[in-house]
Amino acid sequence: MPEVAPAKSAPTLSRRHVMGVATALLAGSCGPALAQEAAAKGSLVWDNMDQKALDDAYDQSVYAPNYKLVNARRRVASLKALEILGQPRRIPYGPTPAETLDIYRTKAANPPIMMFVHGGAWKASDAKKDAFLAEVFVKGGAMVVMPNMIGVVEAKGDLMTLADQLRRAVAHVIRHGRDLGGDPGRLYLIGHSSGGHLGGVLVTTDWQAQGLPARPFKAALLGSGMYDLKPVRLSKRSKYVAFTDEIEQRLSPQRHIDRLMTPLILTHGDQETPEFQRQTNDFHRAVQAAGKPAQLLIGVALNHYETQETLGNPYGFMGRPALAMMNLTP
Repeated sequence: MPEVAPAKSAPTLSRRHVMGVATALLAGSCGPALAQEAAAKGSLVWDNMDQKALDDAYDQSVYAPNYKLVNARRRVASLKALEILGQPRRIPYGPTPAETLDIYRTKAANPPIMMFVHGGAWKASDAKKDAFLAEVFVKGGAMVVMPNMIGVVEAKGDLMTLADQLRRAVAHVIRHGRDLGGDPGRLYLIGHSSGGHLGGVLVTTDWQAQGLPARPFKAALLGSGMYDLKPVRLSKRSKYVAFTDEIEQRLSPQRHIDRLMTPLILTHGDQETPEFQRQTNDFHRAVQAAGKPAQLLIGVALNHYETQETLGNPYGFMGRPALAMMNLTP
């Protein structure tokens, strides 16, 4: 089982720190010629990163050479889970064809509800690809709800469309959760990667303005998310996401911590890209500075894809705290 580092462990050197130190040494100790050569590799775009380094920092596969193997394992595990659980019940939650919920029922009476927001660079994918993690929670006594949504490319680059659809999904579960077979008063949120970002948007939404309880979620576990979109906007993701000043502001959870009412567990692996690590660490510090509850867990020897895989293991890096958050036992 992967070790979990304590939140206050000593920080590790990231690629951007090494690059910054190297550039400074070249400039100060090796003479102007070598300093000019270092600068010629690319102008700095964000936090000691040139464009190539920043693009790589928002491309998880660059830092996870085994990502195809991990994805293959998850596909096999999801097919097996669907064999065991059966196909989920799929119902609409909004007016467009993309807006559907995949619901996995449990045998427990009036169970808590776990909503999982999938990742995938904000691009469309079938929520059933993550059925592997539903099995753990269903057998633990929770109803699992996985929203489907439009992909950002199909939405012509508009991330707000995805956020609005997910807000409708939450509203539907709150209003109809009992009819679906769960307890909407015990709704928990889990998201990973771009799903972690969208989960951050959901927990910093003004729900009362939508006629819903101010705090719809009992707690949330957000893994490897992005909480300020400024550097993301500067990266190659802007080739398919139509970032604007309004999108950057409204969909950066770290800028709306005043609206946060949900206790958080934040996670990342220590083998992830420097930006995915920094985003989570900075968000954790900001939430704590605001006096709001947030726990930080760092997965030792785990990359971006491996951290999500552990959600399917009740004793895994993310699986164990997720079950504990919901007061469930494996």
